[in-house]
Amino acid sequence: MFAEFKKFALRGNVLDLAVGVIVGAAFGKIVNSLVNDVLMPPLGLLIGRVDFSNLFVNLGSVHYRSLAEAKAAGAPTLNLGIFLNTIIEFLIVAYAVFLMIRQVNRVLGRVEPKPVHPCPFCRLDIAVDATRCPHCTSRIGE
Repeated sequence: MFAEFKKFALRGNVLDLAVGVIVGAAFGKIVNSLVNDVLMPPLGLLIGRVDFSNLFVNLGSVHYRSLAEAKAAGAPTLNLGIFLNTIIEFLIVAYAVFLMIRQVNRVLGRVEPKPVHPCPFCRLDIAVDATRCPHCTSRIGE
């Protein structure tokens, strides 16, 4: 059983996945710092000196001046600023991954698949510019 596990763990896919998770975690920290330390302070200044990390709705009856004060008191809060920061972090990560995949596809020469539509006879997908269905051999557009 140990030999089988060793074979599984040392396969290329598992090692690639492990490297991806580690690099992804480090990248997440960089994006988190970019959002919290670089993007959000000027954005908060532009819209009236709002500190997004301290933007919250108190669900209790006692007033608190900051989110840290409310959390220390154990008050129920809606942490809107933290949620907004998390959304911005996600958008940055998603855009970075999109750009990376786009570049990899460009380097590897991958092309976008041709648009398809269903064959009117067999309902399987065929190329939009096809004149004959490769599945049922029916003539299209005649």
